[in-house]
Amino acid sequence: MKKILAIIGIVILILAGGLAVSYNGLAGSRESVETAQADVDTMLQRRADLIPNLVSTVKSYAKHETEVFDKVLEARSQLMDAYTMEEKAEADQQVESALNGLKVVVENYPELKSDTTYVSLMDELSGSENRISVARKDYNDAVKTYNTKLVKFPGNILGSALGFEKAAYFEASASASENPDVGELLAE
Repeated sequence: MKKILAIIGIVILILAGGLAVSYNGLAGSRESVETAQADVDTMLQRRADLIPNLVSTVKSYAKHETEVFDKVLEARSQLMDAYTMEEKAEADQQVESALNGLKVVVENYPELKSDTTYVSLMDELSGSENRISVARKDYNDAVKTYNTKLVKFPGNILGSALGFEKAAYFEASASASENPDVGELLAE
């Protein structure tokens, strides 16, 4: 009888240990996703903080291009108001498109392209774009690891029982594959 109780005790300890390890793995992976999301948010915020200065600098040279400026600032506002990763991805695409329109406007002002403030802001913006790209990749890697744990045994059972939900990837919007109509931006 003591052997049976000892075996049952050992089996219970093994199962409890396995569940604890699985739970800790899921919790740690979820925390990695949240950390990576915070990194994406930080990089998006960094770029968003540069936009008003960039628009202000370009405005000083191209005063009549107000619609382009409005599109850039509206896209920035949408990014700042985005909450979910899907909303952030869509808003990020809008910002990129609006900034591309702004870059087209700048092409019409050679003196602006040589302005040190503008050049410095563009360097900062370029650095931000690179950081955003890395942060998005890191976020998606963390999401993949976490979601994989949720679909594999025993994470699938434990995860659903304890309310762990799959995380959303940072994906480009459907409009990301479309080229902006820069002719339209210049004509307005």
